[in-house]
Amino acid sequence: MRNKLALWFDPAKCLINGEWTAPSGGGTLPLYNPSTGEEIGAIARGTSEDIDAAVAAAEAARNGVWGKTTAVERGRILFKLRELVLQKVEELARIEAIDVGKPLKQARADAIALARYLEFYGGAADKLHGETIPYLDGYTVYTLREPHGVTGHIVPWNYPMQIIGRSIGAALATGNACVLKPAEDACLTALAFADLAKAAGLPDGVLNVVPGLGSEAGTALSSHPGIHHVSFTGSVATGVHIQTAAAKNVIPVTLELGGKSPQLVFDDADLDAALPFLVNAGMQNAGQTCSASSRILVQRGLYDQVVERMAGRYGDLKVGPALSDLDVGPLISKKQQGIVSTFIDRGADLEKAAEGVLKDAPEGGSYVTPTLFAGVKPDHVLARDEIFGPVQVIIPFDDEDEAVAIANGTDYGLVASIWSRDGARQMRLAKKIRTGQVFINNYGAGGGVELPFGGMGKSGHGREKGFEALYGFTTLKTVAAYHG
Repeated sequence: MRNKLALWFDPAKCLINGEWTAPSGGGTLPLYNPSTGEEIGAIARGTSEDIDAAVAAAEAARNGVWGKTTAVERGRILFKLRELVLQKVEELARIEAIDVGKPLKQARADAIALARYLEFYGGAADKLHGETIPYLDGYTVYTLREPHGVTGHIVPWNYPMQIIGRSIGAALATGNACVLKPAEDACLTALAFADLAKAAGLPDGVLNVVPGLGSEAGTALSSHPGIHHVSFTGSVATGVHIQTAAAKNVIPVTLELGGKSPQLVFDDADLDAALPFLVNAGMQNAGQTCSASSRILVQRGLYDQVVERMAGRYGDLKVGPALSDLDVGPLISKKQQGIVSTFIDRGADLEKAAEGVLKDAPEGGSYVTPTLFAGVKPDHVLARDEIFGPVQVIIPFDDEDEAVAIANGTDYGLVASIWSRDGARQMRLAKKIRTGQVFINNYGAGGGVELPFGGMGKSGHGREKGFEALYGFTTLKTVAAYHG
């Protein structure tokens, strides 16, 4: 495995207090390459005892050297870490491609995005200020933004590098010490990141990584009395479990729990401009993206054109192994392959408008052919539930009111896009659609790290990315001094 993945760290160990250590129970979990189905090694199976040790190390660092580290020095460490990430972009991309199954070009973009998060938060570390408040005569009142203390981070398997960047980056910039539990299906780049952080000069204990099962290490982390804030990205069911556990300790939680994100295409839309976004936003990372555009809402005057042209693009989608660097790679696991395939089977009553093309895809891999359904009713299960795979549905509508009703007609509210040349319509709908982000005549805005990201409804609460994330990783203290 070491030669195959060119790893410079031992994935069967945890990083606790600056030392790579075997998990306390001595257990490991198998690693599989989703492109081939082959077992390629093992990672540590962390335990509650390992979480205890990691939290204690983080608390000691927070009360010691890290608590005395100035904001500008924290920023400089993040800048150094950024440089080390950039030096290893190609290695990180290859590891992520093999571990997660995403095409190399997508994995490479994730590594570059990780570096950009570190750059952004490194630059922001010494720019998070409090305020002075005009008050009664004889008083000076001001506010301080202080770190929570020890923060817990539970990161999913679909975008490990990006989510580490936006979560750990913001937490470290504000002076927190962190315990990270990466997903058992894909944790190699999390371990690589931790090793690079050591090399960048991050003090021992400030970042601890404990791989393992969600039901073991994850549960222990989210319920730990020594954790002061939890950040989680993943499923609604797991998010509810984590929030419930955290509530018993009365600590804040940031949850990003997925979506069923629509793109609204009106008759006056520039279809040439919209078309690449209509397809690519649903196929990125084989549709395993919380903000994937899985619903395409089209006004009837343009409906037939959209179906025809999207179907044409689907016919060009090539699906194959991650290292072949095609349009779509495998799903993360056989389990996820089964879930998505079952959803497609539940669309047997629908019009299947198009499919992608499997190209040299090994039989043992977790592949699902991209599938486009047309003429779907808004209440169909494929239009309501998050599928988390390369499946999109096209839903017709007549007018703005119907489009808004359909867009808001799921339990989720993460991202939406409006395609129209009518400026007044753009503004009306941006206010009416219940999502955390609305894009007008684009989708994703290039994924900018500066843009606050989070959801409404069952898409979660709290905001990551941008300067807003720094507020979430701090608590506000008011100081009122009476001096007469």
